[in-house]
Amino acid sequence: MIARELISTTILPLKTSTTGLDALESMHDYSVRHLPIVNNTQLLGVISEDDILDYDEADPLGSYQLSLTKPYAKENDHIFEVLHLMSNFNLTIIPVVDNANDYLGCIAQEDLIMYFAKSFSFSEPGSIIVLEMNERDYSLSEIARIVESENTRVLSTFVTSDPEIGKIYITIKLNRQDVRAIIATFDRYEYVVLATYTEKDFEDSLKERYDLLMAYLNI
Repeated sequence: MIARELISTTILPLKTSTTGLDALESMHDYSVRHLPIVNNTQLLGVISEDDILDYDEADPLGSYQLSLTKPYAKENDHIFEVLHLMSNFNLTIIPVVDNANDYLGCIAQEDLIMYFAKSFSFSEPGSIIVLEMNERDYSLSEIARIVESENTRVLSTFVTSDPEIGKIYITIKLNRQDVRAIIATFDRYEYVVLATYTEKDFEDSLKERYDLLMAYLNI
């Protein structure tokens, strides 16, 4: 998946002649805190709610000083790069430009989250295991082999790191609810299982909170 395939068809850019008040109304309508400012096909920048609140809302955006530089994604950028840019600039939308730097549209944070939810097995039934290890000990092929030895499939993985202590954390989504045998196998190979999560855990937690709410309402 690349950037141009996630461009929103509903979010329209602002113009320099748009007032701050109209811009805020558009942000409210689109449920975002940022919008691009475009002159014909030229991306001029991205304006935030905070930018507008620092000025007179009746003034046109062309008179504003933008706090953000001109963040954008190229149309052929991989979706991981889009996610990195949106996170790095703390944006709720990211403009997309073509190879000539002409504005093509923007990607909304909500659409990006929905894409990851649908594409990386988040919605599939199963369980999650989080492993902790030293960076030098990481081997995805060995982790997959251990999981598959218990007749289970790895649906997706995410790796995060803590460079200060030299540790990495591997989050594994599995297609199996009961992971006790897999945990035992990881223990046997001296892996540190930091946490496990199952749908049953979530259902039990939800039921417990519901019971507490009912008890509170009956007081």
